Amino acid sequence: MKHLEGKRILITGGTGSLGQTLVRRILGGEMGVPADVTVFSRDEAKQHYMRLDFLNRDTATDDIIYQNSQSLLKFRIGDVRDYSSLLSAMRNADVIFHAAALKQVPSCEYFPYEAVLTNICGAQNIVRGIRENKLPVRQIIGISTDKACKPINVMGMTKALQERVLIEANRDAPDVAINCVRYGNVIASRGSIIPLFVEQIKNGKTVTITLPEMTRFLLSLDRAVDTVFEAVASGRRGATFVPKVQSALITDVAKALMGSRQVPMEFTGIRPGEKVHEIMVSEEECFRTIEANGYYVILPVLPELRDGQGFTAALTSEYSSKDDNISVDELRVLLSDAHSEIERFISEN
Repeated sequence: MKHLEGKRILITGGTGSLGQTLVRRILGGEMGVPADVTVFSRDEAKQHYMRLDFLNRDTATDDIIYQNSQSLLKFRIGDVRDYSSLLSAMRNADVIFHAAALKQVPSCEYFPYEAVLTNICGAQNIVRGIRENKLPVRQIIGISTDKACKPINVMGMTKALQERVLIEANRDAPDVAINCVRYGNVIASRGSIIPLFVEQIKNGKTVTITLPEMTRFLLSLDRAVDTVFEAVASGRRGATFVPKVQSALITDVAKALMGSRQVPMEFTGIRPGEKVHEIMVSEEECFRTIEANGYYVILPVLPELRDGQGFTAALTSEYSSKDDNISVDELRVLLSDAHSEIERFISEN
């Protein structure tokens, strides 16, 4: 089913790594050809270069011509912190992908209230918009992170509250389906350790790693978008979608990228607010987590949003990056599959 066919789509934070891949996939037509796609963000330079990037491409797929994006793809300057600016954009949207965020862990530690304003108040502005106005919006997908699960840092704490703000809004917005997606370290996103490792290895520099025991979930940008599309297609309300992905020791990630090269590694110590291992589903969430279409789906914490339906829990313990780590050889395959994403990220940044 073409769930986005003819829909007017708004992507907050659409110039980010996830946002750009999401735009590319939407314009590819796999979920239907939308009426239009609007990128909403506050950085005019990123919008300018994204516009040039998309309009200069020949094709998105074999059957969708990118020249269509001249009419389909739109850009709008604005900030999710500014209610009036956001509301104005929401008036012309059927589906909202909320990806705007402050997501750098150390930055959020040093400027915690800035993270509150973007990550929490930005979500609240979306919720306020649909509560106080007769808008055409019928679906909202909030983009979250594994750091929101049992959070120890400001970024994770604000993202955890973002999830709750969005999910709770289903109670008094019966005509809108609001869900979240939660995933781990995107291989080629801004702030990901992998592009940094690639640059260090290429230039013969020492590879810097925080701790030898550190692990992370790893997934490609396309796998992240797959999770977003699963949330769109699910027909659920108030759920949080978690992909089943592989995890690895960060030292093994570095070794896989090095290949046959001998590049020294240096352990620099844990950064402010950083976890050794990430968790995508906590033991407290296990009892309300089900499995559907190859994803874990965390049902809402508020019982009235579960519709009283019975379910069988899919997990008996937390879903942590410390468990079932893949080998260096398996990592080489995973990173090879994401090679084009990594190269594109490096060339664009």
